[in-house]
Amino acid sequence: MEPMKYLEELMERYPSLSCVREEIKNAYEILEACYVNGGKLLIAGNGGSCADAEHIVGELMKGFVKRRSASPEFQETLKEIDPELGSALAEKLQGGLPAIALTGHPGLSTAFLNDVDGDMIFAQQTYGYGKKGDVLLGISTSGNSKNVMYAMTAARALGMKTIGLTGKDGGQLKRTADVSIVVPESETFKIQELHLPVYHALCLMLEERFF
Repeated sequence: MEPMKYLEELMERYPSLSCVREEIKNAYEILEACYVNGGKLLIAGNGGSCADAEHIVGELMKGFVKRRSASPEFQETLKEIDPELGSALAEKLQGGLPAIALTGHPGLSTAFLNDVDGDMIFAQQTYGYGKKGDVLLGISTSGNSKNVMYAMTAARALGMKTIGLTGKDGGQLKRTADVSIVVPESETFKIQELHLPVYHALCLMLEERFF
């Protein structure tokens, strides 16, 4: 199946998202280029969007709908290093697309909150992890989450591409991100209900492309 088939399926299942079809396609193309060139995805969000960030990592870093077996060459290397442990790893390791949710790391986050500025925790991690060619996905139902916007600013300064996933009028994210997917809802829980099929489609498209 071609990656874009998943986008067409999304449009059939969620006709209300037809207004952001091009933005989803553009976001996919940014992510595809990132991974082709050896980059990684950083993801920032609060509350339900924090959970979404972790969810996305789970879909990208292991098999989603595909098994994603390790390459035969890597399997053989594992077995050569340790016949017993390597064989177990060769059977079960799965291909991943590098993605980091900036929502964990409580030791770092609480230290930065206590010592510096809690609003800049995502920005600090972006500065530490990010490099040119990487992508930052900022998730904010309002489009105005201050800590997400600080991270977006840091990402742009590093030469990273930025994607916003938001709702309502798009807020600051719409004006700042390279691509902003503004789902057509205004209430927070309804925005979040549409975010999930959007990022599932992106993950399916990426898995189809690379595996």
